[in-house]
Amino acid sequence: MGFVFSKSVNDSLKAQQEFMLMNSRLQLERQLLMQNQMRERQTAMQIAWTREFLKYFGTFFGLAAVGLTAGAIKKKNPGVLLPIVPLSFIFAYQYDMGYGTLLQRMKGEAENILDTESTLLELPKGPLTYEELEKIRRSQSKFFIEK
Repeated sequence: MGFVFSKSVNDSLKAQQEFMLMNSRLQLERQLLMQNQMRERQTAMQIAWTREFLKYFGTFFGLAAVGLTAGAIKKKNPGVLLPIVPLSFIFAYQYDMGYGTLLQRMKGEAENILDTESTLLELPKGPLTYEELEKIRRSQSKFFIEK
């Protein structure tokens, strides 16, 4: 009788362990999906912000180019056009970020770094551990009383 009861308990325990494993896996998958969705939304907001900024900066750049060109012609001094050079670099960067291939190039370079230069990504003093965090927490806690 004890053997039958023991087998039933073992089967029940095994089923419960499988359920817990499946549940934790499902929870992890949901968390990964949520993090990816948040990353995609943040990237979309960054691109949208860049495109909106480009509209205002493009207008400023156009007016500045026309004004500086008119000033250079009027004063007969080509040096007045000099501010157009850095402004054009900023405009080109913003355009590339908003409508060009800058993000694809950055992604490719990031993948290259991950593949070939992963030592650059290591944290100083290595990754954090639970023991280190507990040590820091204990040293900063006003409520922890060590026995």
